[in-house]
Amino acid sequence: MTVRAIEHIGITVPDLEQATRFFTEAFGAEKIYDMLDEPLTGPEVEAGLGIPSGATIESIRMMRLGDGPNLELFVYSGAPQRPPVVPSDYGLQHFCVYVDDIDKAAGKLEDAGGTLLSQPNDLPGGDAGAGNRYLYARTPWGSTIELVSYPSVQAYEAGTMLRRWRPRPNADHSQQEL
Repeated sequence: MTVRAIEHIGITVPDLEQATRFFTEAFGAEKIYDMLDEPLTGPEVEAGLGIPSGATIESIRMMRLGDGPNLELFVYSGAPQRPPVVPSDYGLQHFCVYVDDIDKAAGKLEDAGGTLLSQPNDLPGGDAGAGNRYLYARTPWGSTIELVSYPSVQAYEAGTMLRRWRPRPNADHSQQEL
């Protein structure tokens, strides 16, 4: 068995069109397709996903986000919903988007309706390096997103041969890669 990568990140949102606009305007995400012709509901769906009785998946939209995992947006009805988690809660608490220009990306995120929790800061500890920066933000519906850019060697690289994922350099995709 070979594990390749994270294929998608599933995000439950209150409004599919608002979330689509946000990810498109903030990050250039592209709608690939809508998955459902009709809502999904019933005991098999509840058991298969571990969701409460009566919960209905109203819609699912798959979006492409750069050279990383896809985004799968869900809208549910028929069950009580809690506010989005914050980083101190258990479970999946945020996702991170690698950007080349963190200042420009932060501006686009704000323009798209997101809220910056800080301005870009230098990455600390093992992530440190010249120009390596991050910030946390919230989506219009309250989910946490991190923006990160690490164009320089990171401090951890001196202590191990293992490396974090990095985006491939911009390539001319009109030619087949060998």
